[in-house]
Amino acid sequence: MSILRISRYTLIIILSCLPVLARSQELNCNVQVSAQMIQGSNREIFVNMQRDIYEFINNTVWTNHVFSYAERIDCNMLINLTEQISGDEFKGTIQIQLRRPAFNTTYNSTMLNFVDNNLQFKYVEFQTLEFDPSTHRANLISVLAYYVYIILGVDYDSYSLLGGTEFFQMAEKIVTNAQNAPESGWKPYDGSRNRNRYWLVKNILNKEYEGIRQFIYEYDINGLDRLESRTSEARNSMAESLKLMQEVFRKKPDPFMYFLQIVIDSKSEEVINIFTGAFPEERSRVVQIMTEIDPANKSKYEKITAASPI
Repeated sequence: MSILRISRYTLIIILSCLPVLARSQELNCNVQVSAQMIQGSNREIFVNMQRDIYEFINNTVWTNHVFSYAERIDCNMLINLTEQISGDEFKGTIQIQLRRPAFNTTYNSTMLNFVDNNLQFKYVEFQTLEFDPSTHRANLISVLAYYVYIILGVDYDSYSLLGGTEFFQMAEKIVTNAQNAPESGWKPYDGSRNRNRYWLVKNILNKEYEGIRQFIYEYDINGLDRLESRTSEARNSMAESLKLMQEVFRKKPDPFMYFLQIVIDSKSEEVINIFTGAFPEERSRVVQIMTEIDPANKSKYEKITAASPI
C-alpha cells in the first residue's frame, strides 16, 4: 500500500472544510455477469449488461474525496443471473467482495465476501444507468449504489475509527427510498434470518453493533498494517481486537446478527492463517473466541492449536 493511500485518510478532515478542488473515481471494481442458467440465443445482452454495470460503478464519482489512480479501492461484484422473467427483467444473486492492501506488503486482506440472494431488476440495453440519491429510480441502480456505499463505508472504517459513517448513511437513504419498490431485499421482512439489505445497514449503524466497526479498525490499523514489521505485537493487537466482536456476540442485539456473521465469514480464513504461527497461549485465546462467536466452524478453528507454531 502506498504512502499516498494512508495520506488520503489523514486529509479527510481538511478536505471536508475546503471547497472540492478535484474529484476522481474511487473504485477499481471488477464486474462479472454470468447467465449460464438462462437459455436463449441473444447472449449479447449480457455482454452489454456487464459493460454498462462496469462503467456505471467505475465511472461514477461517489464521494467528495480525492483519490489518485493508485488509491482506488479494489472490489468485485459478481452477478449470477438464474432466471429471465421477461424480455428485460431478470432474477439472480450478487456477490460482493472487498479487498484491502496491508501496509508495505503485496498482501490484500478480504474485508467483505458475501452473497445477496434477493436480486431482481429490469435492464434495457443502451439505456444510461444514472444514480439519483434522492429517489429510487430503478432497482438495478439502487442495488449497485447501495453496495458501492457499503464498500466505501467498510474501507473507510478500516483506516479511521467509524470513518465510514457518511457512506453507511447514504446506503440507509437508498434503503429508505426503496421501501415502496416491488422487488425484494429492501424491507425488514424480506428474505430469511434478516439477511437482506435493510438489516445489513441497520446493523451497521446500530450503536449496539459498533464493536464490530471498532474491530475492523483495530484489526487493520494496529494489526494487519504492522504485521510485516512488528509481527508479535501486531498479532497480539489482532487477538485483542477479536474481543470486540465477542462482546457484540454476547450482547446479542438481535437473534440473527447479520453484519457480525458477514464479518466473521470474511475474516475467518485469514485469522486461521495468521494465528497458526502464533505462540500457544495466543493461539488458544483466539480459538476460544472464534469458536464462541462462530460455533458452526469450531473444527476449522481448532486447526490453529493443532498446528506447530512457526
